Amino acid sequence: MQAAHQLVGTKGFVLGVDKNIVAPLKFENVVTIEADVTQEGAVDQIRSRYPGMFDVVVSDLSPDVSGVWDIDQARQIELARCALRIARSVLRRSGNVFVKVFQGSELKEFQLDMKSSFQVLRIVKPSASRPESAELYFLGLGFLGQATQ
Repeated sequence: MQAAHQLVGTKGFVLGVDKNIVAPLKFENVVTIEADVTQEGAVDQIRSRYPGMFDVVVSDLSPDVSGVWDIDQARQIELARCALRIARSVLRRSGNVFVKVFQGSELKEFQLDMKSSFQVLRIVKPSASRPESAELYFLGLGFLGQATQ
């Protein structure tokens, strides 16, 4: 949220969502809410704090890692699906989304699903991510809108 605030400055709005309470940042235009994105009412909770449409959704969701790769990857892709579902509900047309994913057997299906909603889909491996890490990010540019769902 701090990085997002640096990007939007005082002219934008940042809404952070976490299933745990997050200490508030000391900026008027940065708000945090406690919500579980895997639950049905998450979009309603987001809308209660900001009824407008968002330009960008950033998801850095990660499961509690069990050490069993197939389980961890499946849990992470499910979180990515939740983030995409929420993004499809709150993004304005032509908005963008940045979603963390773990490489694995379910990645291709998620990639195709995400690609159906955006003009451009890029795969990003940040330099801060260790080379051996299976962590990637999907960057969806140009949300096509609700009609593509």
